[in-house]
Amino acid sequence: MGIVKLGENMEIKEEVIMKACSMAMKAHKSPEKQYLSEGIHSSSSEVVFSFAGSLSVNDWFAGSAFGEMKVDLQFFPSLKYVGLDQTGRVNEAFFKRFEAVLANPRFKVEVEKAVADRRQVVFTGHSSGGAIAILATAWFLEVYNRQSSNCMAPLCLTFGSPLVGDYIINIAIRREKWSRYFVNFVMRYDIVPRISLCPLSSIKQQLQRVLDYFNQNAPQPPNDAPAFYETVVKNASSVANYAACKIMGSTNPLLETVSSFIEPSPYRPFGTYVFCTGTGKLVVISNPDAVLQVLFYSSQLSTEEEKVTVAQTSLRDHLNYENYLQEHLKTPAVTSLFHHRQEALAVSWNVASVEREKVDMALNDLGLCLGFQSERARLSLRAAEALEKQKLRNQDTIDGKKKDIEKCLDKLQEYQSKCAHKVGYYDAFKCSEEEEDFHANVARLELAGTWDVIIEMLKRYELPDEFEGQKEWIGLGTRYRRIVEPLDIANYYRHLKNEDTGPYMGKGRPRRYKCTQKWREHAEQLPNEIPESCFWAEVEELCIKAGCQGTIESILHLKTKVDKWIQNEELGGDVLLENSTFTKLQKQHFLTN
Repeated sequence: MGIVKLGENMEIKEEVIMKACSMAMKAHKSPEKQYLSEGIHSSSSEVVFSFAGSLSVNDWFAGSAFGEMKVDLQFFPSLKYVGLDQTGRVNEAFFKRFEAVLANPRFKVEVEKAVADRRQVVFTGHSSGGAIAILATAWFLEVYNRQSSNCMAPLCLTFGSPLVGDYIINIAIRREKWSRYFVNFVMRYDIVPRISLCPLSSIKQQLQRVLDYFNQNAPQPPNDAPAFYETVVKNASSVANYAACKIMGSTNPLLETVSSFIEPSPYRPFGTYVFCTGTGKLVVISNPDAVLQVLFYSSQLSTEEEKVTVAQTSLRDHLNYENYLQEHLKTPAVTSLFHHRQEALAVSWNVASVEREKVDMALNDLGLCLGFQSERARLSLRAAEALEKQKLRNQDTIDGKKKDIEKCLDKLQEYQSKCAHKVGYYDAFKCSEEEEDFHANVARLELAGTWDVIIEMLKRYELPDEFEGQKEWIGLGTRYRRIVEPLDIANYYRHLKNEDTGPYMGKGRPRRYKCTQKWREHAEQLPNEIPESCFWAEVEELCIKAGCQGTIESILHLKTKVDKWIQNEELGGDVLLENSTFTKLQKQHFLTN
């Protein structure tokens, strides 16, 4: 934690921040244009694209209470929880507006030119224009940076942007190590970044009047601004308290019961947030759970009398980013409460007294040291810190199991080599007539236990968001799947589980194999197909369907895939041994037909 200039803190040139802010406000005043673009100056290495915000409430919410939709994976294939196959959700109205920008051929041409010229693309926007900038940045990262390591990374700078996506989006952004490219500026009382935490039905008419004020159609904030502010903050309170209970590990069944009746907003922050305190200081926070808590607690009022004043200030501040940053951006008054460790961040609560004092000052500037909720605010931030630290400790724990996993896999690979000289790996284990087959089964069960624990931790969000993108674990998961899954298939059909449960590939396949398969497919951008580790499941089903129409064609198609897998060393050549089940299946059909 330190106090430095913002540009030094985040390694972003201050002139880029100010140019982005200036262009964001310029686009805000030109809503008839989808976007504006220009360089920082004639010889700059950046090109700024600023998106106009919309002043119509219909462009803020669509469909459901919170207006969310599942991400279109054609545009954003990475915005999902890979192993568990959960797709992220984004604001539908914002996505439709971004889709319209993308349909503009001039936009793609200008972006392509910037990339070809080796210039950094900076996406920016004020208000809902910031939401479009966020989606544009995610799109750019998918299309350019994920496809080529030579492409210069983009930068997204938003000012008073509403929230865009849910917690899955945050997990995906951090897994891909893209968080550092998203920087969101928020004035302490600006109500707009909190609007997405509120259902449209409770604020629709008020929101349109607020948007009219932002369009300068009204000289003063609307009379119901205090009621609007209070409604949004109350909903933010519900979301923040629900999230705090979850990260504190509450097991109270009432929590889930209430959430089943009262749907909380799905939206969550991601990236880095720069809070403009209103006291001339800037506070940088990158822990998404902490950001959510600060969005709520920093908007709290200490007295009832403040309500009217702060409500009006919250709307005026939304239009004041450029003036505030011009005055305070270069001053050495930036406090960063969080520190990096492999892209995961944590609050430094146990620091020296001088540093402790700086933390207290930052929290005080955000209003988190005032009022009856100050202690709860601190507890919530500590919980956010503790959760990040626990995830890192969990990672350390399972990293410590790598050697045991490798040792078990080495034993099974040795067993596989011995079987290759007999009937083959799969068939030998399915028969299980030798003592070494018993030992192989013990190793299979030990590994299943270890991997099931890892997958369960993922399911409960107990591992760092970056875990699914770690090359070492993707490689280890692939090796595990290729060596061990054939044994699970053999065990499944040996005990006739297919007669009760159905085909292995239906309901019989354990999640640990599905997850590790999806990790590799995502990392290497492969299609979702039946993998080489499930080869024997296909063979078993063809044996069951022997004589049925189409069986010969299926065998020939499978033989083509087998040849490719063996050539790529993804499948052992023992599958073609004289007495293997697969060879017998081919002989049976091609001799009788």
